[in-house]
Amino acid sequence: MVAKKIVVQGSGDRGIYYRRAGPRERVYFKSDEVRACIVTCGGLCPGINTVIREIVYGLNYMYGVDDILGIQGGYRGFYSKNTINLTPKVVNDIHKRGGTLLQTSRGGHDTQKIVDNIQDRMINQVYIIGGDGTQRGAALIAKEVERRGLQVSVAGIPKTIDNDIVVIDKSFGFDTAVEEAQRAINAAHVEVESVENGIGIVKLMGRYSGFIAVFATLASRDVDCCLIPESPFYLEGHGGLFQFVEKRLKEHGHIVIVVAEGAGQDYVAQSMNATVEKDASGNKLLLDVGPWLSQQIKDHLTKVRKMTVNMKYIDPTYMVRAIPSNASDNIYCTLLAHSAVHGAMAGFTGFTVGPVNNRHAYIPISHVTERTNTVKLTDRMWARLLASTNQPSFIHNDELIKEDVDLNGAADAVDYKKIGSTST
Repeated sequence: MVAKKIVVQGSGDRGIYYRRAGPRERVYFKSDEVRACIVTCGGLCPGINTVIREIVYGLNYMYGVDDILGIQGGYRGFYSKNTINLTPKVVNDIHKRGGTLLQTSRGGHDTQKIVDNIQDRMINQVYIIGGDGTQRGAALIAKEVERRGLQVSVAGIPKTIDNDIVVIDKSFGFDTAVEEAQRAINAAHVEVESVENGIGIVKLMGRYSGFIAVFATLASRDVDCCLIPESPFYLEGHGGLFQFVEKRLKEHGHIVIVVAEGAGQDYVAQSMNATVEKDASGNKLLLDVGPWLSQQIKDHLTKVRKMTVNMKYIDPTYMVRAIPSNASDNIYCTLLAHSAVHGAMAGFTGFTVGPVNNRHAYIPISHVTERTNTVKLTDRMWARLLASTNQPSFIHNDELIKEDVDLNGAADAVDYKKIGSTST
């Protein structure tokens, strides 16, 4: 078993434990009876093709499974598109390419239609690669499969470039994203160093969680200020961003600001009188904070402070999403894929895989979808960033007095199941 929490208070409870991932002595499925399928949903992320490849290789080489289908175009592909046969030869070199061999989409989840298709095609292993919304859909599929009494294993592989899935240590593609973000930050730094009063603004991914921006800032050492969704900021007045930018320009002659895409959304919406819209997955469509922030800073310095500035704005979002995974993520994707294969072949269902305190485990899908993983402003990582950039915190001490509450909850039951079993 793998403990969810390894640092606890002296009076804390025993906590939650998950089954350690890996091969089992007894397997539930016979190799020649397995018909597996793989589907990818949501946005792109480095490493998706590696996960697809290693699921196919794992099923074929470790268990002798030959019947593997690829569902094209996300969840709606179950009932509206053709499938492709996946073999080791078909997926042999896809890990060298970004994107997904199977194509992807947002939305399109219809539990009844999907399970009908699974039943009609006689599929008994379903591997679902996607973020928290996709995993919630996987949980619904697992429940419907159980309700119908089908002997089908549903396994989730968590995918989110923002690293915003809870319980697991990190999500695949995150290391690659941080590494690629360095290129944009380095480019911005070179640009602003080469001109008078250069201001470089780099917008990175991070809808609700600012992990990419935080880690890229810490890794770079060229960033003067990092703005993330978890930390509200203000522009004017004492301790505001305008004051900090002006001060840093006087001291160094240039400044680099990294802003996560979800930062300052309320501020931007208020300024632009914008209405809330949503995408096909139900996610709130974000307002473009990068150009807005660039214009606000430029207007203040040129019109109010009468300064001459050189503004450089870089948005590498799609460049970061579309690249293949680096060496570290390739290894990580292999471990995730093999863990999912071992779990499905052993007969587990309704689970997702991932490292918990550096040990790969089988986690009930409900545990990774109950909330979003975010940067904690009372955590040491944020304190390290503030020490690195020497930026204002934009918040007062009394706002931090609310101590970081343990959001992991009490020791509730681990609710993934074995196929054909009523016990958890």
